[in-house]
Amino acid sequence: MDHGDPLPRAPIDRLMRPVTQFMQIEASSGFVLLFCTLAALGLANSPLGDAFLAFWRTPVGFEFGELGMRHSLQHWVNDAMMAVFFFLVGLEVKRELVLGELRDPHRAALPIAAALGGMIAPALVFLLLIGDGPGQHGWGIPMATDIAFVVGCMAVLGKRIPASLRVLLLTLAIADDIGAILVIAIGYSDSVDMGMLAAGGIGIALVALMARLGVRSFGVYTLVGLAIWWCFHASGVHATIAGVILGLQTPAKSYLDRTALGRFLTQLDSGQGSGVGGVQRVMRLARESVSPLDYLMHALHAWVGFVILPIFALANAGVRLDASALTDPLALAVGAGLLLGKPIGIVAVSWAAVKLRLSSLPVGVTWSVLGGAGFLAGIGFTMAIFIASLALESELLDTAKVGILAGSALAAALGMGLLYKLLPAPALGSPQTHA
Repeated sequence: MDHGDPLPRAPIDRLMRPVTQFMQIEASSGFVLLFCTLAALGLANSPLGDAFLAFWRTPVGFEFGELGMRHSLQHWVNDAMMAVFFFLVGLEVKRELVLGELRDPHRAALPIAAALGGMIAPALVFLLLIGDGPGQHGWGIPMATDIAFVVGCMAVLGKRIPASLRVLLLTLAIADDIGAILVIAIGYSDSVDMGMLAAGGIGIALVALMARLGVRSFGVYTLVGLAIWWCFHASGVHATIAGVILGLQTPAKSYLDRTALGRFLTQLDSGQGSGVGGVQRVMRLARESVSPLDYLMHALHAWVGFVILPIFALANAGVRLDASALTDPLALAVGAGLLLGKPIGIVAVSWAAVKLRLSSLPVGVTWSVLGGAGFLAGIGFTMAIFIASLALESELLDTAKVGILAGSALAAALGMGLLYKLLPAPALGSPQTHA
């Protein structure tokens, strides 16, 4: 706790301080995700492998009259918990569109062009290599970038990463997420029940109406959001899309400015409005002085980074490793899409955007550095596995996961190696570039 904090110190504060500091480091979630990935791989290939994989197939559900849902634990992780992840993705996209790089057309042109190239080229490489073989429906698997692992790799490189490259990569990943969402919605949704989809649409319209009427309760929005998720799940359109839409609907401006809170605190100092009612009013004013978007992003980042994504890795990264799987055409197509398609597409389409004067390279970023960053963007892990679970089943899914893991690992090693060699070491005493 800061010395200026009026709250009293408690023994638990000293115990929790290292944990809190670790969780506040942006790259920490990437390291936790990597640990859980390796743990899942290790358990799946150990004598406990059968029990570990069977655990995630355990059916779990509920019944309430004629309503009910019963799915495997893995299904609940992928459809329910990941809806929260996609809600956060929707929040991040909204923030970029309203407050970030994507609000300026000229500055947004390069990351959008890079993201388009980084989606189209991997899919083409995949289709070229797979031909009409089994697994061709998995064309969307190598199109995605895993932000958590990319941030972790930049953290390892430390001060070598210029701020301009960091912003470019993160904005590219956000634009990439938008493309992945469209791929899931269009390419990997089942036959659609229009009645349930219309019910979900009514729920979305209700959220917009409540916001217009000034409803401020997170509890009310949560209940409506759960109903929308249910409708999307039953409609055949993947339920995580509901999370994205709700994230995009979240207001990016605060209801009150902070001067209102300051005025009321002044009244409290003078003895006015004290008591329980005054405390409740301070709490409400403090909450309303931050935008719902910023509040929810702050509240959810730790849960997504340190709970949801690690559990997703444990539930989905466990695959039995077989040397022969690495030479399977499907694994090769997925791995090549990530390892080769990503950097080729990112550099080629970015070059076209610069030549057409739609944008320009950021300061400190050369074409060779952009190529190294393109390899980092080939780390597809979370989104790639998620799309693979929608596109493929059984042995084909396991084979695709091998390709994802191998391609992502090689892309990370090559990207970090190239950037380490190409980017100069910072001078002693230079300011830290946070990654």
